[in-house]
Amino acid sequence: MKKGLALIAATSLTAVSAPAFAQDTGFSGPWIAGVAGYDINKAGSSQDDDVNEDRDESVEGLMYGAAVGYDIDLGTMVVGAEAELTDSKADTDYDDNFNTFGLGAVDAGRDIYVGARAGFKATPSTLVYAKAGYTNARFNYVGTDGETNYNRSLDTDGLRLGAGLEQKFGTNTFGKIEYRYSNYKEGEIDFESEDVADSDRFDIDTDRHQVVASVGMRF
Repeated sequence: MKKGLALIAATSLTAVSAPAFAQDTGFSGPWIAGVAGYDINKAGSSQDDDVNEDRDESVEGLMYGAAVGYDIDLGTMVVGAEAELTDSKADTDYDDNFNTFGLGAVDAGRDIYVGARAGFKATPSTLVYAKAGYTNARFNYVGTDGETNYNRSLDTDGLRLGAGLEQKFGTNTFGKIEYRYSNYKEGEIDFESEDVADSDRFDIDTDRHQVVASVGMRF
């Protein structure tokens, strides 16, 4: 009899705990995602060359990386914080080292983003959101003083704005698609050679447009 009662109790506990374990927590909690998309870098409005349009050549290519974040589901609204590290295949073969889209003949490098997002639920499983935050992007290029070639990196600081759509596929998986615009206003040249000091910070104006997709898991 005692064994029967124990079996019934254990079965009941399993029946109660299983739905709780599988419970859908909405859009709350930490998450991680893979990111990939198309990356376009070009001169900002103050760097456009109206005389020689070739010097406004854009730098385009595939970007990829990973993102992490934490969201709080408030019912009809969701707010959260996120961070992202990506790299890019965007580059140019334009041979003027000093004029291409205001930076030079470059290839886009790593990009660090930290920001926040807020959105509303279009349906219980669909989130429409906007985002904003800080981005630090690196552009790699080679310059010369006529005798020596210098490998250099330009580290830039800017603001990112974006909007997107997140769709839940189950209790803990999701997909996202979003558009992001970034503008970089300050830069610093980082000479790769140890005996060459980094430059002082200076003003730039570079625009970045990205259309990206993500697939992730919420914990």
